[in-house]
Amino acid sequence: MTEGDVALTPLPQADGRTKPRPVILLRQMPPFGDWLVCGVSTQLHHEVVGFDETIEPAHPDFPHSGLKAPSLIRLGYLVVLPADRLLGVLGSISSERHARLLQRLGAFLQSEQSA
Repeated sequence: MTEGDVALTPLPQADGRTKPRPVILLRQMPPFGDWLVCGVSTQLHHEVVGFDETIEPAHPDFPHSGLKAPSLIRLGYLVVLPADRLLGVLGSISSERHARLLQRLGAFLQSEQSA
């Protein structure tokens, strides 16, 4: 598995159960190689404009993503997972999209937010 891959992992749902869901592998974390991932959802209406990102069939990297429907890459849904929790790779996003997500997340983390 590599950064930018779309992988499947069990994630908690609103009802408390877990269900295999797609995630984007953002960065492998030291020292144990766990993965910082963000969730992917088909609930496009949850988009945080300017933060989250949609991926749609018209986008050049959509066919390689392994996703089956227009989806929302949710930078606000972050999880660190051990590699053995990842069930497999569905596909990958473009290196440009991956870099944009990291830049957007980094800029948010460095910005001063009022409480």
